[in-house]
Amino acid sequence: MTDYRDRATAREILTASGDTWAVVGLSRNERRAAHGVAQVLQRFGKRIVPVHPRAETVLGEQGYATLADIPFPVDVVDVFVNSSLAGEVADQAVAAGARAVWFQLDVVDEAAYERTTAAGLRMVMDRCPAIEIPLL
Repeated sequence: MTDYRDRATAREILTASGDTWAVVGLSRNERRAAHGVAQVLQRFGKRIVPVHPRAETVLGEQGYATLADIPFPVDVVDVFVNSSLAGEVADQAVAAGARAVWFQLDVVDEAAYERTTAAGLRMVMDRCPAIEIPLL
């Protein structure tokens, strides 16, 4: 079994996979973890792209209902959905041409990990970029 929590892979995604991060599950609800993580990513120079069915503008960035609706390249897809839905989002990230996928804390889908990495993307699961990025 590959270590899907690999810290070196997390660091590589944060430093070398690009600065445009689609945050799937990000809404205007400031009490949700996605909102706080998106703020941290912005503070560290990442462009966030909210992805939520309501396509809301969040933290000054235009939102989109799906990854496929984003009209520009996305480097990393940060996933804030339940594990049962996360694999489908990973597949959409591959289809959209993302370079990496990040599943948040407690989001694990080993089959999605195998598919995503087999497609050539970097991926970590059960980690949080808001925890990792300040450690750089």
